Amino acid sequence: MLHSKRKKTCESPKEALSKLLANLFADTGIDIPDDVPSKWEKHGDLVLLPSSSFQHTVWANFGNRLWDVVSAALKCNKVARKYKVQNNDFRSPQVELLKGSDGWVTHVDNKIKYMYDVTKCMFSAGNISEKLRISNFSCEGETIVDLYAGIGYFTLPFLIHARASVVHACEWNPYAVEALEKNLTINGVQNKCVVHFGDNREVCPEKLADRINLGLIPSSERGWPTAARALKPSGGILHVHGNVTSNLDNTLPLLKNPKEGNFSSLKPEWVKWAETVCSAFQNIFLDIYKTDWNVKVLNITRIKSYAPHIDHLVADIKCTPTECEIK
Repeated sequence: MLHSKRKKTCESPKEALSKLLANLFADTGIDIPDDVPSKWEKHGDLVLLPSSSFQHTVWANFGNRLWDVVSAALKCNKVARKYKVQNNDFRSPQVELLKGSDGWVTHVDNKIKYMYDVTKCMFSAGNISEKLRISNFSCEGETIVDLYAGIGYFTLPFLIHARASVVHACEWNPYAVEALEKNLTINGVQNKCVVHFGDNREVCPEKLADRINLGLIPSSERGWPTAARALKPSGGILHVHGNVTSNLDNTLPLLKNPKEGNFSSLKPEWVKWAETVCSAFQNIFLDIYKTDWNVKVLNITRIKSYAPHIDHLVADIKCTPTECEIK
């Protein structure tokens, strides 16, 4: 006799959560509230729930049993709830830890380990495309300055995959610096990075960088004079991040990674933004060195959508003193 083999269906985390919550409410005579989340973020062994999750007063009746159910269904050891980012210079997260002794997690992408405390530091998964792009750079022999290092989002790819000789990492958030130093150590590159704790306008070294990363949004403009002074007098490359708003009526197709100088298929607002950045740096270099510099856009890359009609971009900009080009 032939027996047909039934395919085992894998229960999704959402289905597992619904089933366990139904068991929790069994025999209570109470309906399950409609604030059970359908989406969440996974950070290592911690699940970060949306702010609206499990806020109904009925959930308080279950105490810690609720978070045990959530962690079992979502296969994690820690549970937290995320609120709106604080409006301060650090863009500090507002996170309520619901299960677990602390918010420290380990995240791995592109073979790089990132440790951070989700209750103290931001982590943007949307920047993975830029981290991968940096990983494909060839930075052997180069000195890099990362003006807004955070926990090492871009510092680590520059060191581990792009093989920079040294990175000077500037960061003023003490919690981010704590995580950055841990990350340098666990990835074995602590001897190739100099951490400058404080406002980069005060602590950033000058006239030593071949390449500078300005990974701050919505704008890194207040760090542009610092970047210009950090670049070698012979020039170098800037990677300038920014949020750019596009015209609602613009229907031009997107070209994510155009070749050098080919910007015809990009949104005109993107090109205008990059040209404005170049013009600003020309004036900054003139003010510092009292001589003209050639500042030109090599590439414009769209990292992600930040909001409707607002895109997070990075412009690769080459800066060279005119007198060096003549020679």
